[in-house]
Amino acid sequence: MSRLDIAPQKPNFRPLRPRTGQPRRSAARLSAPTACTPILATTMPTVEVILKQQIQGLGAEADIVRVKAGYARNFLVPGGLALEATAGNRNSLKVLKARRAEREAKELNEAETIASKLKKVTLKLTLKTGADGKAFGSVTALDIARALGEQGPKGLGLDRHAIQLEKPIKQTGKFEVPLRLHPQVTTALKVHVAAESDQGSEAPEGKAG
Repeated sequence: MSRLDIAPQKPNFRPLRPRTGQPRRSAARLSAPTACTPILATTMPTVEVILKQQIQGLGAEADIVRVKAGYARNFLVPGGLALEATAGNRNSLKVLKARRAEREAKELNEAETIASKLKKVTLKLTLKTGADGKAFGSVTALDIARALGEQGPKGLGLDRHAIQLEKPIKQTGKFEVPLRLHPQVTTALKVHVAAESDQGSEAPEGKAG
């Protein structure tokens, strides 16, 4: 068999050569930064209204307050809670002020009556205790409000927010819990917290707050 001499072939591609003196181009062309257009804050139109009744966080009867136009148009005025502060409606302020004074006097009288009744009440609550007398759990403002509904005068309910208990009671004893029934009326409620195993025994007195 004869030997065939095969001449070497040149490669059909060009070898990569490093480029000198030219910066490398990025695949994506970056656009030059442009100045940002400031966004102007739009202010909602507001109107003045005359309140016809007390609204938490807004005001009370006869108060002239400024609210968003949509809030007045869609809720306050059609709901009978306020009047547009027109010249004609401003003339009705005397009637609203008289109504407000009557309501406030009634609320003050009711708060004073409740305070008088609560002075005669002593609530009894219990806490679970261990063998060493250490109490488990605590008595909160909500517990006191529930106990008052069960043990207090019939029909006398109390909002737990009126109970000014700075921290839960975590021990047995007798306490006086401050109450704020009205901006002008405060009192104290007597609370006796006993261990579940010795409800009939006497406990030391203390002051909660």
